[in-house]
Amino acid sequence: MIEWTDIGGSERIVAEAYDAEAETIYVRFPNGVEYWYAACPPHVWEAFTAQGQSRGKYIADHLNHKPRGRHGG
Repeated sequence: MIEWTDIGGSERIVAEAYDAEAETIYVRFPNGVEYWYAACPPHVWEAFTAQGQSRGKYIADHLNHKPRGRHGG
């Protein structure tokens, strides 16, 4: 089961999660849509969640170039 962490202060996403075993980042957008981004080793997760890092910019610059898809329904 994915353990989501709510994000405050981001206009682009409202929650995030990481599956270290699968090296997959999960993101929930304000409209409720959830996406997964694969091929994300721990250093990518750490960069994505670094203090002061714009999640939206990181998604656009780095995660959108990785295997990804809609999560859930």
